[in-house]
Amino acid sequence: MPFVLAVLTYSAAAMDAVFRTGGGLVAPLREGARLLVQQRRRTHAPDVLLVRIGVLSLPTAALLAAMVIPLGDRAVWDLPVGVVWFNAMEVVAWASLWLAGWGVNSAFPLVGGYRFVAQGLAYELPHMFALITAALGAGSLDFREVAGAQDGLWFGVWMPVAFAVYLLSALAMTFWGPMEHPLADDLAGGVVAELSGPDRLMFFAGRSAMLTVAAAAAVPLFLGGDGGPWLPGWAWSLVKTYAVLALLVWVRGRFPMIRMDRFMEPAWMVMIPATLLQALVVGIVVID
Repeated sequence: MPFVLAVLTYSAAAMDAVFRTGGGLVAPLREGARLLVQQRRRTHAPDVLLVRIGVLSLPTAALLAAMVIPLGDRAVWDLPVGVVWFNAMEVVAWASLWLAGWGVNSAFPLVGGYRFVAQGLAYELPHMFALITAALGAGSLDFREVAGAQDGLWFGVWMPVAFAVYLLSALAMTFWGPMEHPLADDLAGGVVAELSGPDRLMFFAGRSAMLTVAAAAAVPLFLGGDGGPWLPGWAWSLVKTYAVLALLVWVRGRFPMIRMDRFMEPAWMVMIPATLLQALVVGIVVID
């Protein structure tokens, strides 16, 4: 699984380079090599431990979340409550950004960290309701059983609201594309304004890994898991993951960034009622 996650993460970075700048498939390698030899920039009186925890916890959370997501019909960790574990690891991103923003002892990163806290408060409840809706449809919190419950019809087809909210929240939890406000240019880069060298490399690698994990989780949750003709199950899991990942990466350069104060109201007033209504419909169908 770590190798597969690393390959998919690099694919996300490479696709982003191709879609946005035309930099080619080797652009992430060049940027990674540049950051590895770059000297770390230090601010006045930083809390180095908090910065390191914030930077390292992001890829760590992605790896731990990936352990419960099945590739084909197998996962590294066959956890009966895998959906809950996956959501818990996503929440680690809140701490990652806030600690990195606070620890460098600089104004712009601190504001960027608080922006992500506000973003998390806006997207997390709709995101949880989307996950619960898929689990409700399968009657299980196990990723493999959720995927297995979609033999006749993918959940993404008859739970379109939950699927759409999941994809939007995937962008939000990875502060990607239109949800990149914590890293906005009006804050000179926000959370990452003072990160440089290996710290910056690890942070952005962690973000790409979280995006990859979010795309991979969409497959057993809403796209039928490893189901499909002709190809083996693991191949279908990879094909579907690449398709979702390509969509999420493509969105980055196609939609404007959303300010958090303009996102929070529709998140609470529209997305939460919509996902609750979707869950109600699914519950009625399951009971019948």
